[in-house]
Amino acid sequence: MVDVSVIIVSFNTKVLTLQCIKSIIDSIERLDYEIIVIDNGSSDGTVEGISKIKNQKSNIQIKIIKNEESIGFAKANNQGIKKANGKYIFLLNSDTMVRKGVIEKLIDFVEGTPDAGVVGPKLLNPDGSIQPSAFNLPTIERAIKQYWFGKNGLLDKYAPFGHEPRSVESLVMAAYLITPKALEEIGFLDERYFMYFEDFDYCKRVKDVGLKVYYFPTAEVIHYHGASGKNIADEKNQWRRLIPSSKIYHGTVKHYLFNFILWSGQKWEKYFH
Repeated sequence: MVDVSVIIVSFNTKVLTLQCIKSIIDSIERLDYEIIVIDNGSSDGTVEGISKIKNQKSNIQIKIIKNEESIGFAKANNQGIKKANGKYIFLLNSDTMVRKGVIEKLIDFVEGTPDAGVVGPKLLNPDGSIQPSAFNLPTIERAIKQYWFGKNGLLDKYAPFGHEPRSVESLVMAAYLITPKALEEIGFLDERYFMYFEDFDYCKRVKDVGLKVYYFPTAEVIHYHGASGKNIADEKNQWRRLIPSSKIYHGTVKHYLFNFILWSGQKWEKYFH
């Protein structure tokens, strides 16, 4: 068993994926680790590029799982988890760059925090500014309060203030350390989600088994936001990909109710402003 398995799902993001792998290799100093890349049918030479790094870095354990087509984010991550030999699982988007010592810091924190299920680092934009990555879990009650009664921020992404680790309800799944306890209690990602909402779902299940999700701000990862999913649909239609996942997460009736609240609240605000 190694200390941590770093799992990356790639789809036509060759340059970013190779950059991500190199950043992991440069960032880890005192852990035994493996890198598992699940390629979802890329046609841009991603697999060949990873194979080249694998041959050059024979001392690094790099596994490649090649899918003939895109099987979705959750299912591909599960393929990696099933092949993993790590005590810890670190899910990492292909459009990220890991700064020095990040994974060590996260593991050090959870080893002293028995109730940790998931811990995520601070995400940064490429220009170094903070990228909001924490959420409150979406509920009908919160939607009504924000979109009908003007209590802003209840459903918006945010970055917790301060330098101390903070318990939050949910984190963006761009960089996600899953603890052995969470893996044992919760298991894999829900494969009904092709893309989107799997982070809400997993964090909700963490909460349901009595564990916590932590935001750890002194570990930093650069995230080229949206780059890993932009090849799945054109920009104008990206929002449509949210609909099936929203129906799974909320249930069909609550999905339509939730979206009616958002739509009507936005229309109402536009009308009166």
